[in-house]
Amino acid sequence: MLPMAQEDGELDSLVRKRIRALRVAQGWSLEELAARAHVSQSTLSRIENGQRRLALDQLVTLARALDTSLDQLVEAAPDDVVTSPMIDGARGIMRWPIKSDPGVTVIRQRMTEPPPDNPTRMRAHPGREWLVVLSGTAILMLGHRRFRIETNQAAEFPTMLPHAIGAEGGPCEILGIFDRDARRGHQRDSDGEGTGGDL
Repeated sequence: MLPMAQEDGELDSLVRKRIRALRVAQGWSLEELAARAHVSQSTLSRIENGQRRLALDQLVTLARALDTSLDQLVEAAPDDVVTSPMIDGARGIMRWPIKSDPGVTVIRQRMTEPPPDNPTRMRAHPGREWLVVLSGTAILMLGHRRFRIETNQAAEFPTMLPHAIGAEGGPCEILGIFDRDARRGHQRDSDGEGTGGDL
């Protein structure tokens, strides 16, 4: 654990680097950002170079001028950038929780069966899902509609619509992203009888 003063110094340096990096990414000179933020060019230069104290009111103005939020501008750099998946070997699933939003989960799954053709086997629950087909072809049944999703294509849909996902013409691999409500809906389904044909 870093001493508080050292932590503050590192955050201060990180914020200054972010201001400069965001400015450069926009292709703006010091003069252009200074004009957008209503500060002098010399003040902005001294802020970026660490020669001027960071004032909260200036940070708010700079965040707005850089089209970001104050929270994003001053958030600490995470120590735990890399995570390992939790593996459910029985169901052939790899799962990664998203740290910045503990309600979001990413799942990688290989599918070999087509989606169920019986509408009573389709699931509906609160939430929203996103999926990307990593390989093969997937079929998304959504209400009374059928969508064919090829490799590298994605789909996004509200899970209040009855839905099921399966493979077409051989195995496919899916990366699914679930918000908190959608994940809960799938956990309830898998804890119960299990309807199959979905992530």
